[in-house]
Amino acid sequence: MSFGQSKLYRSEDYGKTFKDITSLINNTFIRTEFGMAIGPENSGKVILTGDVSGGSRGGRIFRSSDFAKNFIQTDLPFHPLVQITYHPQNSDCLLALSTENGLWVSKDFGEKWEEIHKAVCLAKWGANDTIFFTTYANNSCTDLGLLELKKTSDFGKAFKVIGTKIYSFGLGGRFLFASVMTEKGTTRRIHVSLDQGETWNMAQLPSVGHEQFYSILAANDDLVFMHVDEPGDTGFGTIYTSDDRGIVYSKSLERHLYTTTGGETDFTNVTSLRGIYITSVLSEDNSIQSVITFDRGGEWVPLRKPKNTTCDSTARSKEECSLHIHASYSISQKLNVPMAPLSEPNAVGIVIAHGSVGGAISVMSPDVYISDDGGYTWARMLEGPHHYAILDSGGLIVAIEHTSQPVNVIEFSTDEGQCWYRYAFSKDPIFFTGLASEPGARSMNVSVWGFRGSFFSRKWVSYTIDFSELLSRTCEDKDYTIWLAHSSDPSNPSDGCILGYKEQYRRLRKSSVCQNGRDYMVTKQPSVCPCTLEDFLCDFGYYRPENQSVCVEQPELKGHDLEFCLYGRQELLKTSGYRKIPGDKCSGGESPSREETDMKKKCTSNLLDPSQLAASTSSTPIILAVVAVLLVTAVAGVLLIKKYVCGGRFLVHRYSVLRQHAEANGVEGMDALDPGTPVGKGGYHDDSDEDLLE
Repeated sequence: MSFGQSKLYRSEDYGKTFKDITSLINNTFIRTEFGMAIGPENSGKVILTGDVSGGSRGGRIFRSSDFAKNFIQTDLPFHPLVQITYHPQNSDCLLALSTENGLWVSKDFGEKWEEIHKAVCLAKWGANDTIFFTTYANNSCTDLGLLELKKTSDFGKAFKVIGTKIYSFGLGGRFLFASVMTEKGTTRRIHVSLDQGETWNMAQLPSVGHEQFYSILAANDDLVFMHVDEPGDTGFGTIYTSDDRGIVYSKSLERHLYTTTGGETDFTNVTSLRGIYITSVLSEDNSIQSVITFDRGGEWVPLRKPKNTTCDSTARSKEECSLHIHASYSISQKLNVPMAPLSEPNAVGIVIAHGSVGGAISVMSPDVYISDDGGYTWARMLEGPHHYAILDSGGLIVAIEHTSQPVNVIEFSTDEGQCWYRYAFSKDPIFFTGLASEPGARSMNVSVWGFRGSFFSRKWVSYTIDFSELLSRTCEDKDYTIWLAHSSDPSNPSDGCILGYKEQYRRLRKSSVCQNGRDYMVTKQPSVCPCTLEDFLCDFGYYRPENQSVCVEQPELKGHDLEFCLYGRQELLKTSGYRKIPGDKCSGGESPSREETDMKKKCTSNLLDPSQLAASTSSTPIILAVVAVLLVTAVAGVLLIKKYVCGGRFLVHRYSVLRQHAEANGVEGMDALDPGTPVGKGGYHDDSDEDLLE
């Protein structure tokens, strides 16, 4: 399905043919900034937001319950501010914010709407039928730190104030977070609730001032990655990881790159294998380097240098260096990086990314690298920048060259990027604009989008390649092998033990040329391991220095009793410096001592008490953004035959240099953003406490 300029198309054969269905929406111009609101799971529901005349009383939407076969036009009693959101479990229930800051709900898939609250700044679905939202009292959502956090569990029949002096809030896993102004009105603290706001605990994290921010990098039911910005315009902060209550945090990674020029971070969850994350750090000399963790933040290490590669001139030695990955920050700085790193849960172990090999990230044109073991080892897959996609659960990888010249060739590999084949999909080249495949990486079809002609007389075209005609044989048992994840030393009894257990996967052999098929399911066999120090994070007050596995006491806390607040009491923590990683399943073995002794002193954190509302103000703006749900995943890429011969020294990808580079290219986000302007990324303005989960 595609829309724009009042044209709407629909395909039922993976893009091989399209039918013009513009008449179903009465030739109405669709507001593309709202995107397509796609219903959860396989509900078949689609909502499009139409453009209406300036004097209209409300907006207009087009609703479909049958995968866009038919649409119903519905005039709204309000103008929507952002994209309408679905209840996570019941697609008939909808939530919307109006341009006048009204909170509207519908329980019949948008046929009838009811305004349940006014003066609303941000609203999100919680568990069951709960809606969380912030409200303002002084006629402006920019009064951050003076907002109230409320909830309703019955679609607006009753409300409960669960927090005051709120700066922002977020949801992640089973956790509800609130950034709360302190009594002085100059700093903020993160508070955490596990019971939907009925009770709160103050997270054991540093407070931040007006020029700083918190950011939830990732969260599930038992662990939170939290970034805490450093004071000043440094471009970096510290990553902390939580216990399973989201209250006690330990330092995981220092000097974590998170810009104040546009709110960009390279933090990436490798979804093809558990426990793995990649991100960037800003070194003392302002160069940017990539690091990876295989145990959910317990230890971060550089990425191994790929075999048969030489270090570029950013390295001190031609043989001793590492791989550095280009991600969101490089893209935001308009380097020649067309895609972020890619992994898929059903393509076990596969990670594809642009990168450079040296002492730091280079600003030179990158190559494409692939890992088949979750990031332990890497190989150069393609020379030069490309678009790429994973198909057939990893059994097929496709790529198209990133170039300003017309193309007519797609490259594909059936052995996880080792060997590549070329296929000319068209006699006449096209200006390539994107590659689309069905989300989930199970399809054998991929569509190449582009145009011919000049800028003023473009003719848009789409070619769909069905690889099932090439890989016609269905894979059999003989095509698969048993693979031990996280394996590095088969002679070691604990080989493959990560987060307390091993996992053996059934994976397709690289030599097998066959089709996994749409019904392919990842099968794995877990086995529990005895505990070692690697199964423990550094406890509160301790941290692991870079490239070290031993936890050491934080210098500023050395020699002091470790007191912290837990469940409204002050505790004295006795520890050897370690605590078990949340979700770790190890049994027996080493067990470092850890004890919490109740000091019987009440904590001073009553910041969320409505009676403690202070008259402090904050002028820092916030961007309210809703990420559009995408119907298709845009990806692409082609083997680049051309060799790059670069004279002189490689340029190091330095933070200060790139800020100048961004300014020269007119990168947006260098100044404070308009608080009323939605943005297209999963977060908010960098001066706000943002949650990047949605």
